[in-house]
Amino acid sequence: MTGVKRIRLMARVAPMAAFGAAIFSAAVPVAAQSAPPARLAQAPAVAKPAPQPLAAPVKTTHEIVARVGDADVTADELRAYVAGLQLDEQAALAKDPALLVQAIRQLLANRLVLQEAVAKKWDQQPNVEAQLDRIRERAVVELYLQSVSAPPAGFPSDEELQKTYEANRAAFLMPRQYQIAQIFVASPKDADKADDDSAKKKIDEIERKLKAPGADFAVIASSGNDAKDGGDLGWVAEGQIRPEIRAQITGLAKNAITEPIRLDDGWHILKLVDTKAAYTRALPEARDQLAQQMRAERSAMLRRAYLGELLKQHPPVVNELALSNLLDNSRK
Repeated sequence: MTGVKRIRLMARVAPMAAFGAAIFSAAVPVAAQSAPPARLAQAPAVAKPAPQPLAAPVKTTHEIVARVGDADVTADELRAYVAGLQLDEQAALAKDPALLVQAIRQLLANRLVLQEAVAKKWDQQPNVEAQLDRIRERAVVELYLQSVSAPPAGFPSDEELQKTYEANRAAFLMPRQYQIAQIFVASPKDADKADDDSAKKKIDEIERKLKAPGADFAVIASSGNDAKDGGDLGWVAEGQIRPEIRAQITGLAKNAITEPIRLDDGWHILKLVDTKAAYTRALPEARDQLAQQMRAERSAMLRRAYLGELLKQHPPVVNELALSNLLDNSRK
């Protein structure tokens, strides 16, 4: 019935536990709120940044880092896998070696599946071959477009970075943040009366303990609950906190504790550990993120220009009647 729920940090590499004890109005990490707007003043387009390697390039090696049966994963293959991940996933791998082990296990599993599929000649079935041809075609097109739309190595320059930063200074505003600890007792609004009464009795007992002289919030949060780190939820941006909670936290003194708050998922008692005032990130702090955004936008612009020129040189001709008949037949 009880438990503190944690924020979702990463989805693709390794799912983490989520903040389900819903005090948050949005599942956006604090750092994400500092991202520049989708369209910067210096560049006309938006595109997802091309993934960068986790580490500096190294000499090619066929060193085997993992093996299961006849399936191997070499250092080169692992680097290529990491280079293909999103930047936030690469950062998570760099911080947590356990995630890298999970990635290797997934690669080995994929290799085993591939061996079995090839042994059964599954990939030689006509319908599968046709799908593989289409996948390869799309991959070749995408990789080629990436190559012809890559911005120059020196872009953006220091001057371009400075101009874009000044034009988008408001985008680097970090909102007020609160470091919050929580005690949560689950009691959904659709719970039966017996469960609801039990939850209310438990939260009342916790509140009584908190008001006792010398009470330790972290110890009480961990005692009889599955709260980790004494219920500490870390730093949370003001806009992420549900209005019902934010109204209780705003103006609260440091280390002060709220009264029990009833939400649709249960009872919450919050402690305000600390507060950070809103501030604007300086260019040195935002430099890498801004450079990635500018390169992504320049890449998107170059891609559109390339495709536009290609179609201009080779104007497409569409048989509208045949296309209409094809659509009509597909609806039957």
